[in-house]
Amino acid sequence: MSSREPVIVAQNPAVERAVLLVREALSKRRALVIVGNCWVDYRGRASSKLELGERIVIFKEDGSVLVHRPVGYEPVNWQPPGCVFQPIIFGNSLQIRAVRRKPPESVRISFESVYLLLVLSLVDEGVFALYASEEDMQKAILIEPSLVEDGFKPIAYEKKVEPGFVDVYGVDKAGRFVVVEIKRKTASKEAALQLSKYVDAVRSSVNREVRGVLAAPSLARGVQRLLETLGLDFKSLDPRRCAEVLSQPETRRLQEFFEEKKRD
Repeated sequence: MSSREPVIVAQNPAVERAVLLVREALSKRRALVIVGNCWVDYRGRASSKLELGERIVIFKEDGSVLVHRPVGYEPVNWQPPGCVFQPIIFGNSLQIRAVRRKPPESVRISFESVYLLLVLSLVDEGVFALYASEEDMQKAILIEPSLVEDGFKPIAYEKKVEPGFVDVYGVDKAGRFVVVEIKRKTASKEAALQLSKYVDAVRSSVNREVRGVLAAPSLARGVQRLLETLGLDFKSLDPRRCAEVLSQPETRRLQEFFEEKKRD
């Protein structure tokens, strides 16, 4: 295993030592975490000022900056990768300016006091995989119905029919009812037969054409032929795509609505 740069921990450092540590860390493109009492000024496409408060500030190796309050998961101020840093002593304060040229903008973070300063050399070569459960896939379809097909409009979910519960129930752009059965993994013949039962149950209670769609990442061997025999459709649906839909900020209220409905 290759040697690593040591972790530097400084508690309540004097401003002179703090600025030296910050300069060295940023010049070597090491990760830097500062916990302290600070205020923040932003100048760029707009302007903002964050008054004095205790915060966690993270400077990353790619030149990005995030200022976090003690609560909440989103930064209150930030700069994307590519910043140039200018740490100085300003009066009795440690001041760090993060500047970007395109677009021209800057964030100036001034620490009245530094409680903790960490300098880290981090290695992260892990592959990020984002997955969703069947329930998450159901929510994603309700939020973005085009995941099933263009023109699909959900009417209900967890619709009770004689054999069980339909995952998502709706109509297509031709006005036909659509029964959607969701599988998180490779769909088996049993999934196709289950969908067929749901379609038959719905068909017996309505005077309109009813389609069945099996939504899953892939099909097991022989299932495509079985679907064709049963007159059912297949939609390739990636759980990662569903997770991406759910991760979008504008979908959070809809997710909360679905959770409330389930509790009701």
